[in-house]
Amino acid sequence: MKRLTLAAAALALSASAAFAQDVVRLGTEGLYPPFNFINDSTGELTGFEIELGDILCERAGLTCEWVTNDWDTIIPNLVAGNYDAIMAGMSITDARREVISFTEAYKRASPSAYMALAGTDESVIGSGVIAAQSNTVQAGLVADTDATLLEFPTPDDTISAVRNGEVDAVLADREFLAPFVADSGGELVFIGEAVTPGDGIGMGIRQSDDELRATFNDAIESVKADGTLNELLTRWFGDEEPLFD
Repeated sequence: MKRLTLAAAALALSASAAFAQDVVRLGTEGLYPPFNFINDSTGELTGFEIELGDILCERAGLTCEWVTNDWDTIIPNLVAGNYDAIMAGMSITDARREVISFTEAYKRASPSAYMALAGTDESVIGSGVIAAQSNTVQAGLVADTDATLLEFPTPDDTISAVRNGEVDAVLADREFLAPFVADSGGELVFIGEAVTPGDGIGMGIRQSDDELRATFNDAIESVKADGTLNELLTRWFGDEEPLFD
């Protein structure tokens, strides 16, 4: 424990020297519980990534602030310099690596699941109309099948599309969909097999920002090493969430 404490202190000291004059801006969507969302009571950002991001900034000795941004433009606005990193439940994929870089993963790859109205035949997965949030790995998965992809700007829009019969099913992170299934009184169910795309969830960083990426990687390593990350994962995603060794 003493060794970890000294390592964290050294990390904060080096980061403070590098970024003493800067505020590091973290971009998120604020619409994707339990990863990131707005608390209805306080109107403030909360969620697994908000809590983790605050801890990472503290460990790194950085002054950080959160910026909310629509999902469709979250990568272009990072590249344009409107914020310095993305924490928004973003899967690490080869296609995204062509545009931005990533830190190491702070969450294992999330299973994606199909959700539909009760009684829907799972054959719609390959031949029906499937909703997905635009510019997501799920949209790409649907596009690679014979199903018809219907994209929506927000995750809540995809849920509405299922409920009003506009689409046959939605494909999204199972963790996002699970509360809707649990609270629907049997109206909504999972169908078919879950799939697990990507290489985990990480922070998106501009390709030129090697120093900032290294700083956050060190902070992520520190929360993995002392168990802080595993505690957050279990609290926000449940006892079945895969943890880090």
